[in-house]
Amino acid sequence: MDQNKTVLILGANSDVAKQCIKQYIAKGFSVVAASRNTQSLENFIQQNDLNSKVMVLSFDAADFDSHQQFYDDLPVKPHLIVYAAGSLVDNEKALSDFKGAQQMMTVNYMGAVSILNMIAMDESNKNLERIIGLSSLSGVRGRKSNFVYGSTKAAFTTYLAGLRQELAQRNITVNVLVSGYINTKINAGLELNKNLLMEPDHVAKHIVNAGNSFTIVPDFKWKIIYWILKLLPEFFVAKLP
Repeated sequence: MDQNKTVLILGANSDVAKQCIKQYIAKGFSVVAASRNTQSLENFIQQNDLNSKVMVLSFDAADFDSHQQFYDDLPVKPHLIVYAAGSLVDNEKALSDFKGAQQMMTVNYMGAVSILNMIAMDESNKNLERIIGLSSLSGVRGRKSNFVYGSTKAAFTTYLAGLRQELAQRNITVNVLVSGYINTKINAGLELNKNLLMEPDHVAKHIVNAGNSFTIVPDFKWKIIYWILKLLPEFFVAKLP
């Protein structure tokens, strides 16, 4: 049990993050859940009778100027950090309207770097043990159907890889979750292969039980796809949708 440890979940209103809240509590952690949409998060907490176990705070990944104050005002410096904030805009829209692309860059990468740099570089926080970032298989190789979104996730994964090396000397572990299709609201309406869809609680289990390996790919089917994408020659990648 980890009764004396605290996990800070940034972007805690996502479907996967909500399952992480429940599973971290089950393991004995105190949870600080931060989101731009605090009302939706509070509704979820009330519905699941978690009021006494979760503190809800307002956090906007895109509001860089607020990040330092947000971190300074935390009631306790966390042992674990989960960055789950994310934005997904259709590739065609991102190509024709830069605001869509900018939104993804801001939330998926720039906002993450802003707040995680502050957290990681605070050497006065002797509690910090682990940082976990939620990335995507879309960031493994550029594909014409989603390369703008994928580029933000590729950048985030690369950042986390370097942060892992930076923090290793302080015995702080950094992990990246590289997931495929998840049955969540962000993917609602997309035509996805239902045989490959993972449920949020399944993905959350891999986050909550993260080990020492940098890359976490939940589900054996997606592990196979991950390695195929990593190793496939560019000629074949170009033929993928």
